[in-house]
Order: sequence, then C-alpha cells, then structure tokens
Amino acid sequence: MKKTLFVILLAGATGCHTLDLNPLSEASTGTFYSNQTELELAVNDLYRLAFWGNDNELFSDNEWHRGQLTNAVIGGTMNADDAGVQTFWLNSYKAIARVNSFLANKNRAAANTPAAVMLRLEAEMRLIRAYQYSRLITHFGDVPLLTEPVALEESYGIARKNQGEILQFVFDELDFAAANLPVSYGASETRRLTRGAALAIKGRTALYAGKWEIARDASAAIMESGTYALHSSYSQLFLKAGETSKEIIVSVPRDEKQQVFNGAAYVQDNISRNAGGYGAQLPTRELMDAYECTDGRPIDESALYDPKNPFKNRDPRLRATIVEFNTQWLGYNYMPHPDSLTVFSSKENRRVPNKDTRAVAAFASFTGLLWKKGIDQTWPDRLVEDNDAIIIRYAEVLLTYAEAKIALGEIDESVLNAVNQVRARAYGVDAGRTADYPAITTTDAAALRKIIRRERRVEFPREGLRYMDLIRWRLAEKALSTPVIGLPDPAAQNRAKWPFPGVTPLDNDGIADYSGFGADVKELSQRSFDKSRQYLWPIPAVERRVNPNITQNTGY
Repeated sequence: MKKTLFVILLAGATGCHTLDLNPLSEASTGTFYSNQTELELAVNDLYRLAFWGNDNELFSDNEWHRGQLTNAVIGGTMNADDAGVQTFWLNSYKAIARVNSFLANKNRAAANTPAAVMLRLEAEMRLIRAYQYSRLITHFGDVPLLTEPVALEESYGIARKNQGEILQFVFDELDFAAANLPVSYGASETRRLTRGAALAIKGRTALYAGKWEIARDASAAIMESGTYALHSSYSQLFLKAGETSKEIIVSVPRDEKQQVFNGAAYVQDNISRNAGGYGAQLPTRELMDAYECTDGRPIDESALYDPKNPFKNRDPRLRATIVEFNTQWLGYNYMPHPDSLTVFSSKENRRVPNKDTRAVAAFASFTGLLWKKGIDQTWPDRLVEDNDAIIIRYAEVLLTYAEAKIALGEIDESVLNAVNQVRARAYGVDAGRTADYPAITTTDAAALRKIIRRERRVEFPREGLRYMDLIRWRLAEKALSTPVIGLPDPAAQNRAKWPFPGVTPLDNDGIADYSGFGADVKELSQRSFDKSRQYLWPIPAVERRVNPNITQNTGY
C-alpha cells in the first residue's frame, strides 16, 4: 500500500465562531477549488485522526491511567466547559464546515476536472460529513444540522435539529457515498474511502441507533461483497504487518517520517518499566476477567479457570492483548510478583533488577497488567508509536450483523457463522473446525446477546468501541460506577493468594464484582457515572454563550 499522509493546513480566513463557519480550507481570495489539485487538497486535509478517532478507551472499564486517576467521563465530572467535549464538538463542525464549503464551490473546477473524479471526491466528502453527524448525535443527541456554508450573522439563529432527522440525513448521505465510491483501489494507490467504508459506517450508526434492519442490511452487503476478510492472526493485525490487511475497512495512516505519530511520553506510558517505560496506561482487571476459558465458559462457570494461573486455558486473545506473567516481553521477563526482585533479560543476557514489581519500583503497574495489543519491540527501540489507527474492521461488521439479527429475532445459521468466524480466528483456525475452538451453537436469544456483548469486549479493546457499547446498552451506570481494582501494596500482599484471591463473580451483563474480596484487592480509584445526565454529553458552554438558541442537554 502506498502510504501517503495528507496533513495540509490550507491558508485561509478564520472566523471567531467555534462552529468554524469560515473554514481554514476556504481560501481568502475566493478562488480556491478551481482545479482538480485544489479539490483533492481539500478532501485530503480531512483524512486526519482528529476527524476520525473512535472514543478514548479511558472512558470505559477496559483501561485506566495511573497518573490520571479518573477523567471527566468515569469521574462523573463532565460539564459544559470540559475541554474534551469542546474539542470533540469543534473538530466535528470544523470537518462539516469544510465539506460544506467544498460542496458549494466544487463546480468551479468542473471545466478542468474529469466528472468521474469530481463525483468520487464529492462522495468522499459527503461520507466524511455523514460520519461527523453520526458521532455528534451519538454523543450529544440533537445538534445543529448544517448542510451548506452559513454566514456568521446567520449562525446566531441556528438551533438544534432532532436527531431522528439527522439520522435519516446520515443514512441518505452514506447511501450516496456507497453508490459512488469504488469498491477498492489499486495496490499502488493511497488507501481512501470506499463503498465498504460507507456501508460499515452506516452499519455502526444504525446499530448505535437501534435501527436493526438497516444495521443488518448494511453489514450483509459488506459480507456478501467478498471484499474483506479476517486477518489470519489476531495479534499481528495491530502491528505494521497488518496495515495492509483485507480486514481493515477504515484506517488513518500514521508515519514518523510524515510527522504523524505519538512520541516518547505516550510510548513510555504503555510499556514496561524494565523496557524503559512507566507502566502507567494499563488494562483493567475487569477486562482480563472478561475473557472466557477455552471451554467457552466465563471464568466463574468454568472448571478450567485457576486464579493463581489466570492466563492458562483462556481465550488466546487474552495473551494477545495483555502481557502474560513470566514471559519475555520487550527484552525482559515480565513478572510483577512482589518476591520477583530480579528477572532475566534476553536483551542483556543476564538477570537485572525487576522494575516491574512494586517491591522494587513503587510506580510499577498498579493493576499488575500491561498492554500487549499493538505493541512490539519497535516501541522501546524508537520511542515512537506510529501504527495506523484502525477505525472500522471486518470483525466489527460480522458482530454488527449478528447483533442486529438477534435483536430482530432472526436467529439462523448465518448469525452463528458470523460470530464463530471471529471466535475461530482467535484460535487460528477456520470456523468450520468446531472441535478446535469453542464454537457457538445455541440459538437462545438471551444467551446470544450475552455472547455478543462479551465478544465485542474481548475483540475490540483499545479500539475505542467499549464506551459507546456501554452507553447504548445502558450499562454505563453499572460498569462506570465501580472501583478500579489493583494489586495490594507489596507489604500487604497475601503471597498465597497472588495474583488474584479467588474466582471473580460476573453478573448477567458480564460486569465483575470484587466487593467480596475485601483487603485482598486494592481500590485504586472510584469511578462515578450519573445516569440522570451522562448518557448524553453537554453542549459546550461556549456555543451557548455565542448562540442562546442552542439549548442544553438535561442535567448540565
């Protein structure tokens, strides 16, 4: 894949309104969009992670940062002046304004740009705008619907539009994009938005909105196209080797050479202290306990689960996602046990002080866990993280299809096959080899709903999907009102119960309950979620100060 990044800030006039009604991509001379090159520059500038990223995993019960303690989402402190809320809103409307400017002015280039190119670029832009509105309504509910450039003086009278109307607009725009974008691009071409991208975004949007028929049909169209397939290796998919995989439907390319990457601070937060990191951004114990045993049963129902050897007999995605105890990782044996004061280093070929146990280093992983998914030796070697950012992949399409069919009461072989494809890939086998992995055979709707929810959690950690799943399933009030659990301090650690004091009970929603373990576990911080208001985000206060016609969501 030719990996060209477009991070071009076009010169232009800026307005004072936070809806970015005078976008940067609109040239001050009024002569921009006059040829194909300028049209492509305008489109390319929106292929940036700021306009595409999924939700922060730290908003969920999958991840916790030692230095952060809590954020506004899991701390219950979100308000209309929250910087993250303002940034989300501003970036979405900035992209929308640039699309509207493009659509209003693109015909300036009609005389010197092939019609097919203009149509493709228009379809890309309309998809991008639809995606922004999809994100806005899932987070804010009703929002202003802008479909053309608006003069600054007119903007003061703009009001919020019913999210149902916006949802239909999104579906219509995505249908246009699907009809006019190519199925794929040549191997030497830059990866751009495709028909599959339009359908995948439509499927996700419909799933979040509970529009099951639309979610089913959009996903089925992708599945029937034969364009996409699951990558053979779950763990390799998230490394450089997986960036050209047929599983990737939408991704944002990132590359150090193009100056689009995370630097040393991010890398060190995510890697072990022995390897030069801080062990600060961590998987939660709840996530670890969500992985089934190899018999297909959750840990509180399986005879295979041993809390003293928690990686044994578990779904292989656990070892691909979280660093297994007593294994070599980034050149050092990873063992957070308080008695493991030294460990062997394959990098140094000798035993070294074990900075990954808090008996040696007070700030070693507080949960005892470290991320493995998407990380490899290049991280500590370069102190750079420039993996492509995956937005949507084929596994999500399969599980969207299955969830929608279950919700519709259309449980058939295609549902089981969709789920089993994802589960079988975790074990590195074909879905037809049902003796080699715990294939799903039940057709009971309640059981399948539980399976789908668990499957989404263990398939997509660190991909930004867990938060919106908790919101749409109305589980945030439960999952985000529990404490973050970690290992006790070394002096208090009961060595006989290391690393976990027993089998964690899981409720019908898969939410772990650690309240019965007492002092054998340590509460690192307390999450808080206000169900009376937090299922929607607040409209940024700055918007309402400029335009009082924009009403506020309840509770803010």
